[in-house]
Amino acid sequence: MVALDSKDVLEPGDDAPDFELRGTDSETYSLADFSDYDALLLVFTCNHCPYAKAKFAEMNRLAEEYDNVAVVGINPNDETEYPEDDFETMVERVEDGTIQWDAYLRDDEQTVAAEYGAMCTPDPFLFANRDGAFELAYHGRLDDAPNPDDDAENREMKSHIEDLLAGEAVSDDFQPARGCSVKWRAGNEPEYWDA
Repeated sequence: MVALDSKDVLEPGDDAPDFELRGTDSETYSLADFSDYDALLLVFTCNHCPYAKAKFAEMNRLAEEYDNVAVVGINPNDETEYPEDDFETMVERVEDGTIQWDAYLRDDEQTVAAEYGAMCTPDPFLFANRDGAFELAYHGRLDDAPNPDDDAENREMKSHIEDLLAGEAVSDDFQPARGCSVKWRAGNEPEYWDA
């Protein structure tokens, strides 16, 4: 297991790259499917990483607390080398209630993770809906518990969501997420990758 910190590839104000990804409900999702929400929290995550699993509950809480924020997980990991990250296990996690987000999507080609600059799992991106276009408001950790066994004292992403929904400026103080490295297939590593 290699633990990495996220880093900025997208900048605040950048548009979210669009995608077409299969969800655990067998529907195909793009950004347009979340256009009725005021904000979109996209988290690159997976089934096996202890850092990612430690944040499932917080993502569930955010999805429950905010009807006007779509909480979406995207799993980009190579399921050949990491079988627990396969689509079938994603479906199981949703069906058994472990994951209760608005959508859990599979990035089979790993192109979406590369476009967003995902480094680790989890790697969260918060976007504001600006007249139908999603603009990056914040990229960084969900809370101040960077390690799987840590207890969070500050639900930082919740505060950023509150600011965004209130029309206030979201903090530009970048607090990187920490997690297992994205598991790229050999030869699929993006240009920014130097891990």
